[in-house]
Amino acid sequence: MSLLAIIFVAILADNIVFNQFLGICPYLGVSKRLETSLGMGIAVIFVMALSAIVTWVVYNFLLIPFDLGYLRTIAFILIIAGLVQLVETILKKTNPTLFRALGIYLPLITTNCAILGVAILNVQAEHNIIETIVYAIAVAIGFTIALIIMAGIRERLELADLSSHLRGAAVSLVTAGILSLAFMGFKGIMTL
Repeated sequence: MSLLAIIFVAILADNIVFNQFLGICPYLGVSKRLETSLGMGIAVIFVMALSAIVTWVVYNFLLIPFDLGYLRTIAFILIIAGLVQLVETILKKTNPTLFRALGIYLPLITTNCAILGVAILNVQAEHNIIETIVYAIAVAIGFTIALIIMAGIRERLELADLSSHLRGAAVSLVTAGILSLAFMGFKGIMTL
């Protein structure tokens, strides 16, 4: 698969949130404000790209040669947890406002199944290091786009005159479902 196809598929056709349904917790939790969504998206891009590189190297140069492939999930989780701690420390020092705005959701990147999913999907697809990096960044961009779209919609919905039964989580879930259906339309483009 060409790098351009990997990018298109990762961002649109197989969007990690809308089509693979991974990373839903931070997607729903952080997408209330545009600024927070963008900050979370940037943090996820950084962590996902870095973790994809490190997990690829660890898997191909440590786990496979020593016949320890069965430890990949545990190793990947430890790598991701360490990288999130690094991002948390950097944000706390460089941008305390964003650090406070992300709150509990920043440590939740550790348990964001999208990041672990990308590491495992890269291994399963047998991507080389370049494809791994491109795929991870494209998935993270797709995740960020999903966050930003949802944040924009949720900010507008706060101003809308909705029934009390539809406010809050209900309208967020309905909106996420509709967005998911819209993004599934990109799958059809890939079959042409």
